[in-house]
Order: sequence, then C-alpha cells, then structure tokens
Amino acid sequence: MAKITVKDTEVNIVKVNGEEYICLTDMLRAKDGDFFITDWLRNRNTLEFIGIWEKVYNPNFNYGEFAIIKNQAGLNGFSITENWRNV
Repeated sequence: MAKITVKDTEVNIVKVNGEEYICLTDMLRAKDGDFFITDWLRNRNTLEFIGIWEKVYNPNFNYGEFAIIKNQAGLNGFSITENWRNV
C-alpha cells in the first residue's frame, strides 16, 4: 500500500480498479485522534451516506442490520463501534 506524507502525517493510498483513494481515517486521526472518528460516525447524515455508498458498491450489503443501526444513530447511547459488526 502506498503512502503520502501530509504535514508530518502518513496517509495510506489504496488503488482499486486503477483508481487511487486516500484514507480519510488516517487524516482524521492526525487531526483529532480516534474520538473524532467515533463522533463523526454517530451522525445520522454520515450513516445515511455510508448506507447509500454500500448499496451502490457492495452487493453483499446487509440492509436489515444497517436499518437497525441507522435507526439508533444520533441517540446519546449510540456507538458505532458496538453496532457495526454485522453489516
């Protein structure tokens, strides 16, 4: 896997079907650590975007499990790390 360095932070680059993608997780960790990522993934709009992306690009996407997770998004007790395992 290729890497670039941005402001002293290594960011992974993945090549899929000839297209290069940078790792947003690496960039976010450099800014605010894992807390920011967890907080961002609790946002209902973020989860809706991820759901649309998965429907388009993942033929094995688990719609039923995702619906359960999406319904909990935004609640104070919701944590993506506890709920995302089966999608």
